[in-house]
Amino acid sequence: MAFPGLQHIAITVSDLRRSTEWYTRLFGAGPVLDEDEEGGEFHHTVFALDGGMLFGLHTHLGRETRDRADERRTGLDHVGFAVASHAELAEWAKRLDELGIPHGGVKKAHYGSGVSFRDPDNIPLEFFAGPE
Repeated sequence: MAFPGLQHIAITVSDLRRSTEWYTRLFGAGPVLDEDEEGGEFHHTVFALDGGMLFGLHTHLGRETRDRADERRTGLDHVGFAVASHAELAEWAKRLDELGIPHGGVKKAHYGSGVSFRDPDNIPLEFFAGPE
């Protein structure tokens, strides 16, 4: 039996409105779900990405935090979004420039190339293309 692929990822954010606006600009589309979870523990705002992948933003009700993400702590290191080619990677770097989102430019390695950037909570994100 093959191990299944990822279906969704959910990240905790400190300011849901700010993050929803930021990710709406990045994804080029608004959320498909925006509601309190039925158990009352958290609110989730969910975006549908290509390939059936869902990307969720969570705020845990009654537990407001202003912490910034740090990949050097235990937990999430980064989220990588797959792109098909190095040409597409360059297009995404240009798109980040258009959106005013700072990034580290295209970095090349023997295992692939990426463009790294951060969301409003400092969560590291990356567009990544395998070796060509």
